[in-house]
Amino acid sequence: MKLPAIVTAFLLATWTALASGAPVVSAPPAIEAADLDARIERLMRTEDVEGLAIAVIDGRDITHVRAFGHRNVARRQPLETDTIMYGASLTKAAFAYMVLQLVDEGRIGLDRPISDYLDKPLPAYDEGDRSWATLEGQEAWRLLTPRILLTHSSGLANLRFLEPEQALRFHFSPGRGYAYSGEGYYLLQFVLEEGLGLDVKAEMQRRIFDRFGMPDSDMQWRADFAGRLADGYAMDGSFEPHDERSTVSASGSMDTTIADQARMWRGMLAGEGLSRAMRAEWIRPAVPIRTAYKFPTIQASTTRDPRTAAIGLGAGLGVEAWQGPRGPAFAKGGHNEWTGNIAICQQVEDRCVVLLSNSVRAEIIYPEIVELVLGETNYPWWWTYPELHRAR
Repeated sequence: MKLPAIVTAFLLATWTALASGAPVVSAPPAIEAADLDARIERLMRTEDVEGLAIAVIDGRDITHVRAFGHRNVARRQPLETDTIMYGASLTKAAFAYMVLQLVDEGRIGLDRPISDYLDKPLPAYDEGDRSWATLEGQEAWRLLTPRILLTHSSGLANLRFLEPEQALRFHFSPGRGYAYSGEGYYLLQFVLEEGLGLDVKAEMQRRIFDRFGMPDSDMQWRADFAGRLADGYAMDGSFEPHDERSTVSASGSMDTTIADQARMWRGMLAGEGLSRAMRAEWIRPAVPIRTAYKFPTIQASTTRDPRTAAIGLGAGLGVEAWQGPRGPAFAKGGHNEWTGNIAICQQVEDRCVVLLSNSVRAEIIYPEIVELVLGETNYPWWWTYPELHRAR
């Protein structure tokens, strides 16, 4: 897909400016691009991180895009800015942003019950691997709304295969707490497809990937990805090849590049495609998060840690939001055993840093990299990655 001329010109101007040694950030002390890159490379060597990519957004400008290390270590193939990487749960932020465009258009209501959009009761849908039949007799499903599903307050487990015999159930009444739930996103995708007759893949393409000029991102495997894939590396360094994901998943099927993610987060930070009110709603911490850690989600739901309340941590629509030292901030991560991604944005200063890695060990060094770019953010690393980051 050819980028629009205005996007191409914008990127050329941005990267030309970087070559002149312009500061990446203004958070004191300001750091030059070359110095930031050198620090990242040292951190990667120290912690055996195989591959990592970074993008820095400052208001309307993408001020730095760079990739380091390898997409495949054995073959000595470098990880580059157009390497295809797993988006993982960064998909959720993009999906939520797409849904909010539908809300702006009056196609769906954030606080209307999902039953309003379905022709029959949810448990009556019993086909394929997205069957909802195990919710039979659990009338709590009638309380579900798009807002509840997008803020991880449904009471459903993160993934159905974590439940005995994959039988979904409500662990608390919808809207009464927080427990991260990919199943909630699967369900909202189902409502859009079954109830509204939408093609989520097509909507994501038009409303996110095309809107933000993302030619190398898709909700589904594409044959042209094959020659530039990032394979994965677990905490112990073990190898996992990048698979061909054939199923569209609102929870995490996006393949992407760091260059595309830079454009996506720049556009979403600017609120492009949303009304001002809906852009504000996207990052409003609507559901307080008081748990001591994020995963495993259902076990976490009964824990409490005063540090989350101290920073006002809460669930927005597809993102987490909190109060940073310089005002409101928001973030979204994406993780599996071989992938570590995160985007962190400071709202008042209008800045983001996006980090993608095909080596989950990168999560060890993310706090230092983020602080180099944004300064102190108050991001709760101890909540997101409790085994890696204790209170500092």
